[in-house]
Order: sequence, then structure tokens, then C-alpha cells
Amino acid sequence: MSLFFFYLNHLNISSSILIVSLAALLVGISKAGLKGLGFIIVTLYALVYEARHSTGMLLPLLIFADCFAVYYYRNFIVWKHLIRIMPTMVIGVLIGVYYGHHISSEGYKRTLAIIIIFSGSMMIFFDRLNKDYIPQNKAFAWFLGLGAGFTTMVGNLAGAFSNLYFLAMRFPKNEFIGTTAFMFFILNIFKLPFHVFVWKTLDKEAFLEILYFYPLVVLGFLIGIKIVGYFSNEFFKNYIIAVTIIGAIIIFFKS
Repeated sequence: MSLFFFYLNHLNISSSILIVSLAALLVGISKAGLKGLGFIIVTLYALVYEARHSTGMLLPLLIFADCFAVYYYRNFIVWKHLIRIMPTMVIGVLIGVYYGHHISSEGYKRTLAIIIIFSGSMMIFFDRLNKDYIPQNKAFAWFLGLGAGFTTMVGNLAGAFSNLYFLAMRFPKNEFIGTTAFMFFILNIFKLPFHVFVWKTLDKEAFLEILYFYPLVVLGFLIGIKIVGYFSNEFFKNYIIAVTIIGAIIIFFKS
């Protein structure tokens, strides 16, 4: 039996499908450039699946959405900054693979919740600072690269770390979205074999079942493109951070 059905059999099926459908729609919206939704997506998946498997089950949706984002924003990729941060992100992924493979399911769940809370809190903190206070040296880039690589492997939550780096570089909107889109496309492809062969959070049947949610990713991406063009989201961003931290607390105490 696939991992997908194994977990759905232990939950209310209709509510589980509804949650995963919402997450798939938000994946598309997020990859179109509406930052800040990653925490909610991961929280939704972690409420449906066991924490470690939730990161694997989400990955095919992320890669699918990455393809649209890379194509749409292909002319806005800033290669020099991508090359600067990618090596340490790869190292962070490898650290995350080792860590995630050697801790218990309970420990993984707690780690995921802590990362969500920490990342959300970090976004609040840096959002209150002037951009000039963010350092722009190599050590800063290496630290954020390691943090992004580790968190993307452990919880698909590198957004807070990468956002801080590209915020420090003062990227315009399209360059910001295009560069991060290609970065996460490469990282997610790099992570895939570890989920399949090391963590075993994905199998063939589970992957085929996830295909049913791909149309919602496409719909979400089209919606996101429209929103990014004109949406002012100061209140929305604060709302997302608040809901994210609440969701992390739920995951932390969820039995």
C-alpha cells in the first residue's frame, strides 16, 4: 500500500483530501511569487501526514510548481548571487539528510515545529528593521545558505533564510522571485533522491496519487500571478505569520 493511502486510512479521508487540496492550491500561489505561504503549506501537510513523510509527499508538488515559476521568471534570474549562496545550501541539505535520518519521528515533529516558529519569528524581527541593518558579507551569506539548505531538507522551509539574503541584496520584485524560483528548483531536484532512497518518504504509488493535485497547483499559480501584480499584503503577511506560529504549536503538541 502506498504511503499516501496508509496515512489517509488513519484520518478522515474527506477532510484530509480537502487539506491537501488547499495546500496544493497554495503551493501554486506561493511559487508565483506570493511569499510567506510556505509555512502554512508545510503546516497543512504536517497535519495530514506524519511529520517526516509530509516533507516527502509535498516535494513533487513543489517541483511541479517550480517548473512554472522558472519558466515564467526565466529572464529575471541573477546568476552571481545564485552561485554565491548555492554551495552552502547544498551542504545544509546534506546535514539535514543525516539529521533527519537519525532522529525519531517524535523528534522530527518537534524539530519541524521549532523551525516553523523560529523562522516565523525571524521574519517578524527582520521585518521591523531597516534593510541597512542586515549585513551583506560572506559570513552572512554562508550562514543563511546553511540554514536554508538544512530547513529545506528537514521541512521544505528555506524561505525565511533565503528571503533574508535576497532582501539584503535589495532585489527588485521580479529578480527576487526569478532567482529564488531557480534556486529552489535545483534544491528540490537535489533533495528528491534522498527522500526516495534514504528517508523512503516517497514511493511510486504515492507519487502517482499526488498527480491528482497537480491541476490545483496550476490554478494556484495562475491566481498567484494575478495577485503579485497588484496585491499589497502588509496585513496579509502579518496574518500569515500569526497563523503559521499557531499551526506550528498545533504540530508541536499533536499526538
